[in-house]
Amino acid sequence: MGCCLLFPIKNLPLPSLYYAVARRSSVTWDRYTEKIWRWKDELGRQRRAFYAKYFKGRGTFISLGLLPHFLAMRGTAAAPDDHRKFYAAGRIRHDASVIWQALEQHGPLATLELRHACKMDSQVANIRFKRAMLELQCLLLVVHFGAEQETAAWPSSRVELTSRAFPSETAAARRITPGTARAAIVATYLRWHPGAEPARLARLFGWSKVEAVAAMENPPRRR
Repeated sequence: MGCCLLFPIKNLPLPSLYYAVARRSSVTWDRYTEKIWRWKDELGRQRRAFYAKYFKGRGTFISLGLLPHFLAMRGTAAAPDDHRKFYAAGRIRHDASVIWQALEQHGPLATLELRHACKMDSQVANIRFKRAMLELQCLLLVVHFGAEQETAAWPSSRVELTSRAFPSETAAARRITPGTARAAIVATYLRWHPGAEPARLARLFGWSKVEAVAAMENPPRRR
């Protein structure tokens, strides 16, 4: 399918891994939930799929085949040290730049380690940290890269720069124009939702209606 959600989200027309496993939309904590909760940690760490909070800030999987097109569409096929360029261009806030720089310097880090490296340890700073992390994930600049047991509570998410976790896909994205990327994403989506209209695609992917129409009218060439 190219991309899907971890759990079904109301009014978000995308498939979910939970529904594929449990065959129901109502989510309860059960053996199916436990299974896919492990998968979200393992798939990213094993570099088998991209996972981050993307669509509406919710857990999203993107296949490796479609990841270059998403990166090209967002214009975020970045190098590990591009945080200064993105910050100077106003594409990310200062806190997001600090997190990015910490990951560049230290490699993948679990949440508490990363907060400490960014000097965002306090309760107030944690609110800033979460907002900045969501900003980076929605731009596909960072990826969930496994989990680590830092405390006696739930395991912490481990985070890595997308450019380092998926270097081949990032390099491929630099050779794809945004228009070509949108066409490939739409072609994949329409195989499962053939009746989708431009307005629906525009809302789902954050495009203008003109961009959605152009993507539908210019399907990618078959190789």
